[in-house]
Amino acid sequence: MLTLGNIFVLMLLATAGAWLWHAHGLRERALAQVKQHCAKADVELLDGNVALHKITLLADDRGRKRLARVYGFEFTVTGEQRHVGSIVMFGPQVGRIELAPHPFRTPPPDTPQVIELERWRATHHTSGRHPPDS
Repeated sequence: MLTLGNIFVLMLLATAGAWLWHAHGLRERALAQVKQHCAKADVELLDGNVALHKITLLADDRGRKRLARVYGFEFTVTGEQRHVGSIVMFGPQVGRIELAPHPFRTPPPDTPQVIELERWRATHHTSGRHPPDS
């Protein structure tokens, strides 16, 4: 026979399980956002992992205090040094992603950054005229 105490314990366990399942989904979403951000910033995410650092109250973009999960991760630029970063998640929404100060990759010196129009025209033998309409 189920007593009120047993039902309470079962509900408590079910709630804890649902919270852990939800937290795992948020961690996966944070990882996907960090991977995307690292690709845009031209850095490499190390270990393919984010780790929960803390759950705290933080101000969001509108200045309201909200429950936030702060995840940490490591990344590299050169492959020699590890740098730390963090992502703040307000539920499923990203609050901010921060990367520690790190060196930037510089493009090789032999790659041209600006193409002069006259030089391009000379190498492509264009006369500046459009072909006649047919």
